[in-house]
Amino acid sequence: MKLDLRPLLAGERLLEFDYELPLDSHTEDTTSFLWGTRFPSPMKVTGNITNTAGYMRMCLSLSVDYVAQCARCLSAVEGQFSLSLEKTVAPKDLLGDITEDKLDDFAIIEDGFLDMDEQLLLQLEMEFPLRFLCKEDCKGLCQRCGKDLNEGPCSCTEKEIDPRMEPLRKLLLKMQEEEKEDQK
Repeated sequence: MKLDLRPLLAGERLLEFDYELPLDSHTEDTTSFLWGTRFPSPMKVTGNITNTAGYMRMCLSLSVDYVAQCARCLSAVEGQFSLSLEKTVAPKDLLGDITEDKLDDFAIIEDGFLDMDEQLLLQLEMEFPLRFLCKEDCKGLCQRCGKDLNEGPCSCTEKEIDPRMEPLRKLLLKMQEEEKEDQK
C-alpha cells in the first residue's frame, strides 16, 4: 500500500491508517528467513503518522498469524507474531548524505507517497523468529529411525553414540571408576 502523504506535507497534523497486507501463503525463496513459514491470513497493520512542525513520526503495529515447523520434531507450530515500530518519516531529497546504516531509521517519502509494504516486509523478515518449538521440552526425532520421541521411546535396540562425544564418555567412565576406588 502506498500512503499519500501530500496532505501531511502541506501542513495537516495526523494521518491514520488501518489495512491488511496479504502475504504469500508459502514463501518460495529459500534464502529468506520466512522460508517454510505459512501465513494463513493477511498481516494486519494499524498506525498513524504525526506531523509536528515539519517533523513527521510514524508509529505502527502489525500482527500476523503463522504456521511453521518445530525445529526439533517438525510438527506444525501455530501462533501470532506482533511487532510495534516507530520511524521518522522524511522526503528522500532531505536525506542526501546520510550513511546506509542510518537510513534504516527512516521511512522515506518519494513523490509524496510512502511505500508501506516494502518496509513492512523487510521489518517482518528482520524481526521474525528463526526457529520455533512446539513445546519447551520437545524431545525431537530419533536420529536413527526418525520416530517422534514426544510420542514415546522408539524401538531402536542400540542407541548410537555420537563419535564426537566418545572422549567425554571415556572421561566419565574413568571418573566413575576413580570415585568407586575412593569409596573403598
